[in-house]
Amino acid sequence: MNGKGMYFPLLIAIVAIFVSTSFMLLEHLSFKVDRSHHHHDDKRKNQTICDNFSPNFPSIDPNTSSIICVDHNGCCNFTTVQAAVDSVANFSAIRSLIWINSGIYFEKVIVPKSKPNITFQGQGYTSTAIIYNDNANSSHGTFNSGSVQVFSTNFIAKNLSFMNVAPMAVPGAVGAQAVAIRIGGDQAAFWGCGFFGSQDTLHDDRGRHYFKECYIQGSIDFVFGNGKSFYENCELTSIASPGSRSINGAVTAHGRASKDEDSGFAFVNCSIGGTGRIWLGRAWRSFSTVVFSNTFMTDIISPDGWNDLNDPSRDQTIFYGEYKCSGAGSNMSQRASYVQKLNDTQALPFLNLSFIDAHLWLQSFSN
Repeated sequence: MNGKGMYFPLLIAIVAIFVSTSFMLLEHLSFKVDRSHHHHDDKRKNQTICDNFSPNFPSIDPNTSSIICVDHNGCCNFTTVQAAVDSVANFSAIRSLIWINSGIYFEKVIVPKSKPNITFQGQGYTSTAIIYNDNANSSHGTFNSGSVQVFSTNFIAKNLSFMNVAPMAVPGAVGAQAVAIRIGGDQAAFWGCGFFGSQDTLHDDRGRHYFKECYIQGSIDFVFGNGKSFYENCELTSIASPGSRSINGAVTAHGRASKDEDSGFAFVNCSIGGTGRIWLGRAWRSFSTVVFSNTFMTDIISPDGWNDLNDPSRDQTIFYGEYKCSGAGSNMSQRASYVQKLNDTQALPFLNLSFIDAHLWLQSFSN
């Protein structure tokens, strides 16, 4: 593990400073340019912050895609991500690639059902971020607290971060849940993205979703929802309080409520580390379904591994499995009685992209 989670409080402080000073900084830059008019030739007189702007737009087929540019300095079509989303025609059949320049975009973004086929493309998850600070208290419920909320189908995000910088939650706090992104549409895919928060960071709400080489950080139930999702080569980092002898966090809280629902989380070739003493999952609802395969787990994982939310009646219906995991936290000798150590046959449905019917949708926009 690379220890990114250890720097989360510092990152929040930097974000707060940036948000409060960004406009002053831009004014200061403009002021410097204005003052230089008396000291440089005419060619320099008209220089602006955008003169050296050279976006690295990807190649597209104009018959099937269009590019919309977002830059907080004003060098593009739009200065906010929401304005770019709003500009997309309702129910457009072509893909709208919203290219987002490096920077911090402090705004709440909603992609409605009427805007399918949208791509957010940043310049790296450590340099492009959409950030807000709502929590359950301020937004009238956890489900409304997301910094970004996606309800459309065929959404893609590449190389950017989604963050919620509300105050960090402590176990048992009321209304402290703070979602970085809520994904409520079917067929969504994320490549090289970051998800930063504390309690309920990533709301994997409903639909089939794919996450590859993403960084996911939180403390309590930081991947939750009732989606059917495949997490591949992702890094999961706990920022739960270090040094605690009691359990103070959980990676997942899956919300499958009945055997008739088709949902679950599959983690393959991932890693889990960070701080605190945490469970791999809590049974948010009675048919909660989560499997970790070929995943490296540090010793922050509690020996019992999982939690049924103190409701033994769920033990007969939840499906929690582990397959060929490694690391000090993967020792299954003291796991809860309902946890399954999967054999090859049992694990197979959770090991490949057929879990999310990827052949029907993912390959069409994987590049």
